[in-house]
Amino acid sequence: MRVFVTGVGGQLGHDVMNELYKRGHEGIGSDMAAAYAGAADGSAVTTAPYVSLDITDSAAVERAIAESRPDAVIHCAAWTAVDMAENDDKVEKVRAVNAGGTQNIAQVCKRLGCKMVYISTDYVFDGQGTVPWKPDCRDYKPLNVYGQTKLEGELAVSSTLEKYFIVRIAWVFGVNGKNFIKTMLNVGKTHDTVRVVIDQIGTPTYTYDLARLLVDMVQTDKYGYYHATNEGGYISWYDFTREIYKQAGYKTEVIPVTTEEYGLSKAARPFNSRLDKSKLVEAGFEPLPTWQDAVARYLKEIDF
Repeated sequence: MRVFVTGVGGQLGHDVMNELYKRGHEGIGSDMAAAYAGAADGSAVTTAPYVSLDITDSAAVERAIAESRPDAVIHCAAWTAVDMAENDDKVEKVRAVNAGGTQNIAQVCKRLGCKMVYISTDYVFDGQGTVPWKPDCRDYKPLNVYGQTKLEGELAVSSTLEKYFIVRIAWVFGVNGKNFIKTMLNVGKTHDTVRVVIDQIGTPTYTYDLARLLVDMVQTDKYGYYHATNEGGYISWYDFTREIYKQAGYKTEVIPVTTEEYGLSKAARPFNSRLDKSKLVEAGFEPLPTWQDAVARYLKEIDF
């Protein structure tokens, strides 16, 4: 199987390329950089074909994907700097990437008749209540620019294609990039105490595990909307931090605070990021391992 992957310089795209390589599929990687050097851990599949690509350039997208002749496109590239997206001078750039770039890719996939996987987010919902969001729920009320533009990307895919997978994830961590675990480990080295919010609830997603699921998924025709995070129950960022420190052997005290006590960030965050993943099992896909197990495996992969 030949798969074109966007955003291979990020956490998920990196792991998707490795998963494709591991299974003997042909992965063609793309990102903004002139060349793909891979992650600092040296685990990147740097021998795979690579295309430097700005997804906001429709002609370049048409040319790159058409020349690659893929069976599927796994679209991992996105603007993910949530707070920066709120800056007035960044909004249209964020929209150009998350909505316009996705539309460009969807249009090429339609012309070529190939499958498309679009990675979305819990941020398309307003994060109110306590009931887990179901993948086919259409009660969209994004709280911030990032969520709004990712929703626009979803709508671009669903209105253009029939052969698509829209996969919403949350609280992402992987080897190739910055994430919450790396941040908290660095803070824990230099602080005796750390304040972490306790009223935002969700479940982490390890990109290594998600990559396996996406490659499983793209080999089927079980199209539609899915939610995919690790198993292990819903938790707060406070709970997540305590488990990270416990497994890392840190003695740093974690102090629970509300979002209001912590101080508002530039972009509003959802309180309820619980994602209902039952549709994965119903469709015959293997769920991701528990997030506790994912943290244990992840800590063995990084230098902290």
